[in-house]
Amino acid sequence: MTTAPRLLWVGTNPGGGGTETHMITLSRALAEQGAEVHCLVHPQGRIAQALETAPVTRHFGVFRNSADPGGIRALRRAIRRVQSDWVIGSFSKEYWPLALISRSEGRCLALFRHMDLPLRPGTRWLLSRWPLRLFAISAYLRERLISQGVPAERVEVLVNPLRLADFQRDFTARTRQRAALGLADEDFLVGFVGAWHRGKGVFMLADAIDAAHATDARVHGLWLGGGTHESELRVRLEDKPWHHLLGWQDPATPWYSVMDTLALPSIGTETFGRVCLEAQACATPVLGAAMGGIPESFAPDRSGLLLPAGNMAGWRDAILRFAADRHLCDELGAAGPEYARRFDAGIIARDFLATLAR
Repeated sequence: MTTAPRLLWVGTNPGGGGTETHMITLSRALAEQGAEVHCLVHPQGRIAQALETAPVTRHFGVFRNSADPGGIRALRRAIRRVQSDWVIGSFSKEYWPLALISRSEGRCLALFRHMDLPLRPGTRWLLSRWPLRLFAISAYLRERLISQGVPAERVEVLVNPLRLADFQRDFTARTRQRAALGLADEDFLVGFVGAWHRGKGVFMLADAIDAAHATDARVHGLWLGGGTHESELRVRLEDKPWHHLLGWQDPATPWYSVMDTLALPSIGTETFGRVCLEAQACATPVLGAAMGGIPESFAPDRSGLLLPAGNMAGWRDAILRFAADRHLCDELGAAGPEYARRFDAGIIARDFLATLAR
């Protein structure tokens, strides 16, 4: 591989979830590190939109499934046009087309794994036997892949990157938005950012906030997001003015400075806790569930507290502890940016390029 490697990253999902955010952040950072980066993306998708002004060359195509003829044609055309040193993939429905076409065109292949889902036999064989580099986005996910039969020596860890310049403490937003919400300086705001569904623990968190509010009326909840159980959550929290349900906010970044703590109370498996990392970069302490890869996303007892998943009383007590001890909150929040620095996208991009070069 040359000193300025040429990379083709393929990700044609149209959405804007964690896998898409990872591709956007790392591909941009790779280009900033001097790599020549090309991306094959959905023409109307979130990735294409986010990379429009990045130093990345976009190509367009869509894989509706792994056998989509249009997607296969677009992939083959992009590989032949770019002549990349490496082809990179992030979405499981694109694994097999990437494997077959990159090999037929003589290109090296690297795949990222983000989700903790049962491996289909064909996918397990591919990840275990095909000539490729396989990267999990957390140590937890690496162990899960190994437990499903992927040889340990096949799975490397490359942690989730964060573009630190995009995540800074915003005192102006804190003052302005808290006033707009009708909050006093002494009020304590527990924030949630993400999908509103049971697996994320949103109903348990709502109960914990309510229980804390019953003891200390300064406790409020801030809800950013939406999803499968949005209607049920809204009904449950109506007529409770201490809950502020704002839905999806773009960007969400300023809101990390508005809240006093960020909560990630998942009761279902999480391979990482990106929102915890984002909050820490903004000097906001976190409350994270001891579930999956969440403990890797912050420093327990240094930048936040690790709590039992699904234990409402434990979460209520942690919220009350924070509300009563603002010095503790400030101390944990101040440690967050230092922890987040190890996930800086520039560092992760350099590590990735060095790994591919070996």
